[in-house]
Formats: sequence, structure tokens, C-alpha cells
Amino acid sequence: MDRSQIGFVVGLSAEAKLLRRFGVRVGVGGGFPAGAGRAAEKLVADGVTALVSFGLAGGLNPALHPGAVLVPESVVDDGKIYLCDPSLVEWLGGSNAELMMSAERVAETQGDKAALFAQNHAEAIDLESGAVARVAAARKLPFAVLRAVADPASRNLPPAALIALNGAGEIGFLSVLASVFKKPGQIPALIALGQDAAKARAALIGKLRTI
Repeated sequence: MDRSQIGFVVGLSAEAKLLRRFGVRVGVGGGFPAGAGRAAEKLVADGVTALVSFGLAGGLNPALHPGAVLVPESVVDDGKIYLCDPSLVEWLGGSNAELMMSAERVAETQGDKAALFAQNHAEAIDLESGAVARVAAARKLPFAVLRAVADPASRNLPPAALIALNGAGEIGFLSVLASVFKKPGQIPALIALGQDAAKARAALIGKLRTI
């Protein structure tokens, strides 16, 4: 498969920078469904012939630890199942998970994650794969997902993590600082989340090197 014809949709501009080292085409969605959809549409307009949702995910399966890389067979979004393309999945190294969940908002607490896992048994959750899958389905293009767990099922997300991103895929440091100033007790959780996100990105880099 010609990697130059595959469009990768990411949430963060830092992830886009990482991917471009591997000679693939990238669109930045800003970490939200609407932006991911726009990024996917732009990639298609620019001539890509397949789409991959790439980046970090929140773990729903308690067995998954930070850095676990997932290539699911399918994505569920608003109750609809989107099957990932078998050839594209094989190109990514083969499936190691049955289902990824996509949603409009993050799963903030252990309780949220446990409820979602009980509901549909999805391994992990992200905010972009569903939007990318919808674009791929509408354009009749192959679609797949490559993501790594940064936020395990056992974690309650600190408040600052929920406002960290702006629409351009950059970290809004002033917003994060303001949240930390109001609730300094969240600092250890933020540090742990940052460390786990670094593990997840390192795992994704390792995976990309094998493709």
C-alpha cells in the first residue's frame, strides 16, 4: 500500500509533526469531531485514497495500560458500527481489538469509563474516529484506526485536561494554568497524564517504524 496516498487525521499539531517524519499526509482536527470531519474532507479533496484515525485514546477496558497500541476491527459512533478496511488494517500490522468507541465528549471518570465498557465492550474511546469513519463511508474509501491509550480506565481526568486543547490542535497553556491556579491539587494527576501520553506517543512511533 502506498503510504503517500493515505491520509492520517490527528487531533494535535504535535502528532501531525510526528507523522510527517514518516512521509504520510496529515490533517489536524483539533481534537474534536467536527474538526476531524473537516480535516478528513480536506485530505480527500487533496487526493488521498484511504483514511486513518491516529492519535491518543482513553482506555475503557481495565486491562489496557498506558502505551497500549490499538488497531480495531470496527468503530461504534452514536450506535452505528463502521467496519475498518481489512487491507488497511493488515497494512497497520493487523487487528488486536474488536471495537473502538467514538463520542462527542471524553469519558471523564472511572465510573464513566466502566459504564461505557459495560455498555458496548469497546476497548477505548476517542472523539475523532467516528467523524473520520463517516467521511470515509460517504466517499467509499478504506478506513482504519491506529491509536494508543494515554488515559487508562482507572483514571479520573483532572479538570485542566478537559480544557487543554484549542480548536487548532494546540495546548491552551493559559487555560490550563488558570485551572491549575484554581485547583492546584490536580497537579499530580496532570503530571501522571502527561507521562502516560508520552508513553502512548512513543508506542505509536514504535508502531509506525514497523509499517
